[in-house]
Amino acid sequence: MNMPRSLRLLPALLACALLCAGCGVNPVTGSSELSFVSEQEEIRIGQSQYGPSQQSQGGVLNLYPDLSAYVSRVGMSLARVSDRPELPYEFVVLDNSVPNAWALPGGKIAVNRGLLYELDDEAQLAAVLGHEIVHAAARHGAKQQEKGTLLNIGLAVIGVATAGTGLQDLAMQGAQLGGAMVQTRYGRDAELESDRFGMQYMARAGYDPQGAVALQQRFVQLSDGKQPAGFSALFASHPPSQERVDANRRTASRLGAGGRDGRADFQRAMAQLKRDRPAYEAYAKGVTAMNQNQYAEALKYSREAIRLQEREGQFHELAAAAQSRLDLPADAIKSLNRAVALNQSYYRPYLMRGTLHLKRGNLDVAKQDLTVANKLLPTADATFGLGEIAQKEGDIDTALRYYDPVARSQSQLAAEARNRIARLRSGYQP
Repeated sequence: MNMPRSLRLLPALLACALLCAGCGVNPVTGSSELSFVSEQEEIRIGQSQYGPSQQSQGGVLNLYPDLSAYVSRVGMSLARVSDRPELPYEFVVLDNSVPNAWALPGGKIAVNRGLLYELDDEAQLAAVLGHEIVHAAARHGAKQQEKGTLLNIGLAVIGVATAGTGLQDLAMQGAQLGGAMVQTRYGRDAELESDRFGMQYMARAGYDPQGAVALQQRFVQLSDGKQPAGFSALFASHPPSQERVDANRRTASRLGAGGRDGRADFQRAMAQLKRDRPAYEAYAKGVTAMNQNQYAEALKYSREAIRLQEREGQFHELAAAAQSRLDLPADAIKSLNRAVALNQSYYRPYLMRGTLHLKRGNLDVAKQDLTVANKLLPTADATFGLGEIAQKEGDIDTALRYYDPVARSQSQLAAEARNRIARLRSGYQP
């Protein structure tokens, strides 16, 4: 049987795809590797994704500017002695109870409020930040992008080779699934690499590398026992293991004794956040109550949190969510007014307030809030709401433009958006 010409071309197409790849040297490890993503592209990816990533993870914790500045100073002291000090590093603390930290390509790094509670000193903070700096400096995030690029190249080649065979759709589904799988978390080697070189950065910056040993020991203890709420996210992306503890001990031994732990400085920087911990614990109980449809209980906990720390916007958001469910829309809007005033750079209170105004028929105010929310973080909810406003105003073309991306999304509103598009295009108006 004669092989189709498209299949005969497959080896040549694959060879061309690989020849298009650049061959470079990893700036941290010195090892040779394929490199699709340039440094400029790394920086562009990080810059473009940093804001939306912050928004989707609770927003910047602006209640403690001195703490945020302190974390940034520690991070920059490590970045300056890293293997890629020229990257435009940034460090932020996010208003998120989940104990976690992450890095984007180009040196954009975040640590959650919830993780800071689990640290004892500045050396442990340096271990966290040094680890994330290596993820950026060693191009771990860029490599994930490159794996996606390789999959996309393979997808294009498969598309040519299977054209006309009826297998193209199946091949595309398989490649997309593979792309999703390789980006779920960093692998074992990347984690060990980030520990090892992060400890070197710690030593260069004057920190005791034993802080990294103590940090991993604590995480192993937490993972072996009953995990506190939220640690599953940290351990999914940064799995602890005795192997990592032992490797850190060997690295610390090679680096030698000495260095500071910075305990006193860390405790001073954390003092107000620790004083406010009961308020955040009340808030967490309120969130749990909301998730269990216990709205009066959630409102009680939100008020307790506000009593303990009135300037935290998320506490007022929780109160608004409970008040809305308890059919107290005017009270909910007042709570959201306060939340917006406390954190004007966070999307969620605008989204909540805009949705409430839309339900009450205040279209102009709703449009303003939903537009701001979408500028901060585009969501299906805000986009659908803007489509609904345009539909109510009789602007069908604008309504369709808003409904269309929602209809093509994976959100719960997708089916309703498709229904509305179908009705509007048929000339039906509810």
